[in-house]
Amino acid sequence: MAKYGTSASKTVASAMRRKKKGTLKSGSGRKVTSRKQAIAIGLSEAREKGAKVPAKKSRSTSRTTTRGRAKKR
Repeated sequence: MAKYGTSASKTVASAMRRKKKGTLKSGSGRKVTSRKQAIAIGLSEAREKGAKVPAKKSRSTSRTTTRGRAKKR
């Protein structure tokens, strides 16, 4: 079974076109130049629309707990 739906791939393709055109903006409002970032934005937009996209991977441990352990040594 496919992981991504057709509407998700269309949304990512749209984001890639906007990146190439120079109109794709990140959350902070800056112009996106990275291909990976454009794909991530496209997938995020597809999730908002309700397209078939797997959920983001979650981190198993938080960074603050690891830093706290390192400082106590």
